[in-house]
Amino acid sequence: MPSFITGSPEETMALGRRLGNKLKGGELITFTGGLGSGKTTFCRGIAQGLGSQDPVSSPTFAVANLYRGPIPFAHFDAYRIQHADDLETAGFYDYLDSGAVVAVEWSEQVADWLPPAQVRISITAPDAEHRTIMIEGDIAL
Repeated sequence: MPSFITGSPEETMALGRRLGNKLKGGELITFTGGLGSGKTTFCRGIAQGLGSQDPVSSPTFAVANLYRGPIPFAHFDAYRIQHADDLETAGFYDYLDSGAVVAVEWSEQVADWLPPAQVRISITAPDAEHRTIMIEGDIAL
């Protein structure tokens, strides 16, 4: 499993952009990592790599944000999801079926209800500046 160390939000975003450039649409990306670890920052880079110019923000309170671009990007925060029906109500399966790239932060909260992910990302923050990002799946960076 490839591991990357970034030293700034810009480097984390650049790694996300590299991944976004390789995606074709329809992929599910799951994220694990603590609060403030850089999941949303990485997703900003994915959106840019997919060609979106929309500003990316955390979907914490909205549960899902959709970003427009040549390949749509649906960004979910599963922290508050308590039932499989909540994923359905938020449009999760519709976005997957539409060919959007779908990213799920806090995926461990809903792991039993997700289809297999093509890309699994784990982010840890060993200190305030650095991030260790492990990427597992069908995409080589």
